[in-house]
Amino acid sequence: MVALAATAICLIAAAPAAADRVVTIDGARPKGTPASLDKVQIVQTGPARAKHVLVLVPGTSAGGPYFRPLAQAIVARMPSWQVWSVERRENLLEDQSMLDQVKAGAATGQQLFDYYLGWIGANTTAPRFTPKTDAETAYARDWGMAVAVGDLHNVIRLARKGGRSVALGGHSLGGSIIDAYATWDFDGKAGGEDLNGLVFIDGGSAAGTAITPEQAQESLTALSTTSPFLDLTGMGLPWSAGVFNAVGSTTTLKEPNAPSLLQSWSFLPAELKPPVAATNIASYGFALDDKTGPKSLALVQSHIGHLADSGDPRGWVDDGLTTASRVATVFSGIPGMDGTAWYHPRRLSIDAGAVNGGIANPAARALGVKATHGKDLKTPIYAYETSLGKGRVLKAAASVAKQAGIPRRSVTLVDRSTTNSHIDPISDTPGRNDFLETVVPFLEKLK
Repeated sequence: MVALAATAICLIAAAPAAADRVVTIDGARPKGTPASLDKVQIVQTGPARAKHVLVLVPGTSAGGPYFRPLAQAIVARMPSWQVWSVERRENLLEDQSMLDQVKAGAATGQQLFDYYLGWIGANTTAPRFTPKTDAETAYARDWGMAVAVGDLHNVIRLARKGGRSVALGGHSLGGSIIDAYATWDFDGKAGGEDLNGLVFIDGGSAAGTAITPEQAQESLTALSTTSPFLDLTGMGLPWSAGVFNAVGSTTTLKEPNAPSLLQSWSFLPAELKPPVAATNIASYGFALDDKTGPKSLALVQSHIGHLADSGDPRGWVDDGLTTASRVATVFSGIPGMDGTAWYHPRRLSIDAGAVNGGIANPAARALGVKATHGKDLKTPIYAYETSLGKGRVLKAAASVAKQAGIPRRSVTLVDRSTTNSHIDPISDTPGRNDFLETVVPFLEKLK
């Protein structure tokens, strides 16, 4: 039985029908992991008695709260649904203390910056964030697909209690995770047997795309002597991408018109800095907008707007599919957690390369990826592709459906590769969000 751990339930200000609850449940129990980390958190949005649940799984270096604005929009359209956003176990490694103080109005943006970033390269004795070391988190080298699927299995079991129907969705890498879950072999039973639908949001996998067993072994060998976590910035600080986004998004919300704290920091990569002095909100919008943000940030980009034509510091003009403040809300998150993952397990990304649309392959066997029921899926499928998908997402979803014999009428494929960036389905304002407009009819048809 899925046991609720002793945890506070956090009620977050929102429209009455979209009140949020945060619960923590027991997760899988991989060898070597401290018991305190064998937990999964769930941000539950919508009426607690709703009989339908959409469980959403975040992507690479992403946290569950980044679904929250989207979740509120979904349950506003469908009051008989709840949305459960999964906060994976790796995010329990984060230090949210100063972020929580700033969100509560008990600390300033400068204090936030100083605590998480200002100490780098500085001679200071002020209170500061202490990152986790590779040595003390060596167990995370085993946090691969088996652990993620095991944790998710407990989430799905809880969601199904009381006879509720469950659809499972995943964004980006989350698409590969939900494909793995649906085709995973749980003692002879496919995970998909407990699902009423699958929602692939700019992610997924297909047969014929698996890495080779040699590549799998090379990756494992490299992982054994390097950090357990991805280093997206290339600074040798795996946590830095998450902290940059947490600081930038939170100062955008709390002190939007103040001079940018990150822009003046000498260690911020030059490609993230506006060409003129900018405010917090303008600096943040510039870095995450699809037109001005660097290609290295494609995983977090949306159609937002542009720098104002004048001002010192320069402000921001929203003229896209979303606003800078809404994007900041996506990533700043809620008390206790933000919308990024500071410590993303490299093993999870390695294993994703062997999911192969749920078709057994040598790399999967070498990695212990038990996604073998790809031909046994029966659930309706929805897939949404942005510019980052480049044709792969819809092709993968169509092939998964074809190999399982899912009828075409049960497959919804939405191509927005020419109009959406990777985060647009998550961040776009209701009324401008094509994902919202197309996924709601799909969900409403599920039994």
